[in-house]
Amino acid sequence: MTVTTGIELELWVVDQDGCLCDGRQIADEHERIKPEFVGPLLEVQTEPCGSEAALRRDLQETLRTAIRAAHAGGNLLVPLGTPLTEADVACHDERGKLFEQIYGGGVKSAKNCAGTHVHFERGETVRQLNLLTALDPALALTSSSPYYCGQRGRSSSRAHAYRKQCGPEFRQFCDLWEYTDSVEEWQQRVDSAYEAFKSIAEDRGVSAATVEEYFEPENTVLNPVRLRRCQPTVEWRAPDAALPSEVVRLATDVAELVEQTEHKPVEVGRPGVFDDRIGVPEFDELYDLSRVAINFGLRPTPVQNYLRRMGFDSSAYRPLSLRLGGAGTLTETEACQLRLEQAHRFEADVAKLTAPHPPTANPVEEA
Repeated sequence: MTVTTGIELELWVVDQDGCLCDGRQIADEHERIKPEFVGPLLEVQTEPCGSEAALRRDLQETLRTAIRAAHAGGNLLVPLGTPLTEADVACHDERGKLFEQIYGGGVKSAKNCAGTHVHFERGETVRQLNLLTALDPALALTSSSPYYCGQRGRSSSRAHAYRKQCGPEFRQFCDLWEYTDSVEEWQQRVDSAYEAFKSIAEDRGVSAATVEEYFEPENTVLNPVRLRRCQPTVEWRAPDAALPSEVVRLATDVAELVEQTEHKPVEVGRPGVFDDRIGVPEFDELYDLSRVAINFGLRPTPVQNYLRRMGFDSSAYRPLSLRLGGAGTLTETEACQLRLEQAHRFEADVAKLTAPHPPTANPVEEA
């Protein structure tokens, strides 16, 4: 990995009983630990790094600080795509409260989803945007929660809820966008979405002036791929929150592909990584494959075959969704126990984050 890469990992905060709790005080301990718009959710960030080793060291250092700060308050951190049962908590900042007013009932999905965001230094931007769009099915490699609001469903219940359960008028801000032909076209989509967001907001009692005060165009689109002008980076938001070792592995694997866009075109056609190009499927075919990956994870043969063609070794990953057994409906007591188990797994993973990679079993066979 030589392309500069940064990670933002969202984590749930729980108390010693596994109940969700307010963890905003943890953010006071490090400049790269940020509170999210609901109290039980934090984001841990890395600096942009040019190697996997540097990324591991940076993430481990910040996570160790977060763990110590959590322990000091009697709390633990949990790396799951959802909190398993419903997190019905109020937003604590003005921007979050505006989200509640604008999204209405659709804000429930945002309150119950935790993801991983990977930032890649901008280079051949159009190629990067289209490649990351085509890599959407790779979210199956780190799917971490089959439960959403207490119900067992999809392998990545977060991705489905975040993209589909925010309400039909908001899917344009949350679902996967089609490939683009130019940066200008992509930005036109963002600007158009921003105008639509302001129109929806006005219908729900929030003036355009208020939206412009609290939201920039690029911060109203929450899609799996985003173009960030302030960093400047291309941001990949498809994966769930997951164990840090899995997150770094995925970020590194994807960064190696992003690096190739500097000298290889990204072309719609036969999918795969070739000597002279990176092939990606037609968007409709890709969208269907992403749906299968969200619903069933790594199990379906088409998902496995596609990821292999795109250069991934699926056997190197052990998604938590495959390891979260349980009934079709979770009680709060069962959810608390599962959160505690994953909190302890998380701390063990952080401790080993800079150790040599251990051999891993095939996750599909293991489950």
